[in-house]
Formats: sequence, structure tokens, C-alpha cells
Amino acid sequence: MSGTFLLLAQALIYFGVMATLFRLRHMMGLGAFLCALGVMHFLETYLAAVFFIELPFGLLSPGSTVLFSGKLAIILLFYIREDAETVRQPIYGLLIGNFLMVALVATLRLYGPPVSLPGYNPDLVLIDQMGALMVWGTTLLFVDSIALILIYEKLRRLVPRSVVLRAGLSLAIILTFDQLGFFVGLHMVTGTPLGALFGGWVAKMGAAAVYAALIGLYLGLFERDATELAPQPLRDVFHKLTYRHKYEELLGKSGFDALTGALTRERFEALGQATLARCAPARRPVSLAILDVDHFKSINDRYGHVTGDEVLRRVVECLRTESRSDDLIFRYGGEEFVVLCENMPHDAALASAERMRLAVGRTLAAEFAAAPTISIGVATFPEDGADIRGLVAHADAHLYEAKRQGRDRVVGNRPAPQTQEA
Repeated sequence: MSGTFLLLAQALIYFGVMATLFRLRHMMGLGAFLCALGVMHFLETYLAAVFFIELPFGLLSPGSTVLFSGKLAIILLFYIREDAETVRQPIYGLLIGNFLMVALVATLRLYGPPVSLPGYNPDLVLIDQMGALMVWGTTLLFVDSIALILIYEKLRRLVPRSVVLRAGLSLAIILTFDQLGFFVGLHMVTGTPLGALFGGWVAKMGAAAVYAALIGLYLGLFERDATELAPQPLRDVFHKLTYRHKYEELLGKSGFDALTGALTRERFEALGQATLARCAPARRPVSLAILDVDHFKSINDRYGHVTGDEVLRRVVECLRTESRSDDLIFRYGGEEFVVLCENMPHDAALASAERMRLAVGRTLAAEFAAAPTISIGVATFPEDGADIRGLVAHADAHLYEAKRQGRDRVVGNRPAPQTQEA
């Protein structure tokens, strides 16, 4: 059997089985697909290190050309039909599982030479070499997988209409990087000749073309009606692939909003009522200002979410500048914030809110073309509410009135007490 036909047959078998398991994911679940994807990494690395065939353009290994390239193609297909949050599962699973395998083998090597058995002589040098190559290959696989998806997303803007071309270019770029990276480690560990570098690269370029065509064939035959995800900012994709957004969620759960650094609404629910309960026995006033960035949706629509996010950050910075060190600032909603001021009478709270309004308007007008402003409603415990919900409702009604009056103002004045006629 010729080497080219052998490689092509192996690629068709590999992709066919993996694509079938992927197609059945809604019936069988992803478990079977993910297990099949992960179990062959040792075989890929072993064949890439010791099994070579020679074609007219040079030496190449089926383990690297077919199996490793095929794994990246399957990961890309997985991303195309699912999303970044789903595809990161096998990426991190492969990283952890392969490192675990190497760690367990390294632990056994601490024992010393194993007991000799009749007719069997364990090749410990090969085991040591494979451990080093597994670490290097696994690291490259992790980098390759994330970079492959980011490049594919980047190409969606340059090549918007052809999945096959985007997939082929993405695979070709990453496999070129991988061939150079893995060959360096392979040459250092096993002394693989330089002829395998060029031969393996040519073979991987062929693999990129074949697998891209197979991805297109699969999508055209079996998932033609499935809608591809809309293009996403590379930053968002990277954050999902690297669990950065999970860190941001954790940061939020720890009490601080990841975007602005203000305290979260969950913290407000806990601290707000506790503050009122602490001040109630001595009837110390607690003032609450609830503020909203005026016309914030139009800022996002006109200037983009990046500008909108920066506006929210700068609003919080201005609030901190005009607040006392003991005042608490919370992000209450999307563009709504609450400032809780313990031991602050109502008139002082109105004056403080006015300083905040002026500071925000002055600062944002100098930094943003939209010149955002804020509207503020103020209420004070215990006169305006006996509990935190009542206080928020009172301040929110004042905020609504501020918006009704034209925005960019503070509302919280109480009606003057009526005097009885003699």
C-alpha cells in the first residue's frame, strides 16, 4: 500500500469515526465523543517520535500528520458547531489528563529498575523520552487549540462566506507553528533528522486541506440547517477559552463588580439592611442615593460597548472622589449605582449628590464625545423608609422624577411642613 493512500485512508477513518460520535452527541451525550478524542494522545506522541514513512518530499509521521492534525480539526469543528465555553472542556481535559499521565509514570520511575520478567525487557529510555515529549506535545496542543479558534474567528471577518477556506487557512497556520515547535523538542530528545521537518510540514499542509474539506462536507451533509454563531470579539472568545470570565464571575461573587470595582448588588442586599439595623437604635440617619447614567443605551449603540464600559468605570471613580471614605458604592444594575451613606442627614446627602452629579458631568464631558450625565434620587432613613427596600423605593421614585423633569439633576427634596392657621 502506498504511503499517500495509507495516510488518506487513516485520515478518513479517524475523521469518520469522530464526526459520527460528534453527530450523535445529542443522542449519546458528549461523553463518548470526548473520551474518543482524548484517549489517543499517547499513541499520537509515540508514533510521532518513532514511526516514520518516507514520501518523495521527505520523512513524515502518521501520528503527527494524521492523528494530531485530525484532533485539531475535530476541536475546530466542535467550536464551529458549539461555542467557546463548550470546546474549552476537551482542551483543558487533554491538558490535565496528559500531565497526570506523565506525573504518574514519573512517580513509578522513583522505584528504580522494575523486576525483570522472562522474555520481556521494558524500554525505560523510551518511557523517559515519551514523558518529555508528552509534556512538550501537550503544551503545544493547548496553545494550538486556543490559537486555532482565535485565528478562525479573526478570519471570519476576512473570509466571511467560506467555512472550508477559513478552516483550511486556520489549520495551515497552526500546523506550521506546531511542526516547528514539536520538531525542536523531537530533535532534542530523539535526534530526529532535519528531513522530517520539511517532510512533516508538507504533509501537514495536505492534512489541513483534507480536513478542511471534510469539515465542509460534514457541515453540508449533516448540519446544513444549523446556524453558525455570530462573530464575536476576540477578547470575549479568549476570555471564555481561558476561563477569564469565570474569574470575573468569581470576583463578582466575592463582593466586587468586575467591570467597575464597585460593590455588587448582592453585597448591597446584605450590607444595606445591616447598616439600618445598626443605626436604628440611636436613630442615626442613613442616606441612600440611587443614580442612573442618562441615555446610556444610546451611548452603547452609537459609540460601542467598550466606550460604554469605560463610561461606567469613570462614573464610579468620580463617585469615589466625591464620597467620604466610609460611604459604600454599589453597582445596583446595568448603569444604576447606589451610594449608601451612614450617619449623613438628608440635607447633607442632597449636597453630596449634587457634588457627584457635577463631578461626573464635568469629567465625562471632557473625556467622552457623548458627554454623559447622571440623574440621582435621594432618600434618608428613617423618615423615608423603615427598611432597606422602602428606602430604595423612595429614592427610586425620586430618580424617576429626576428623569421626568429632564435628567441631569438631583431630586430628593421633601415638601415643607405645613403650619396650622391660628
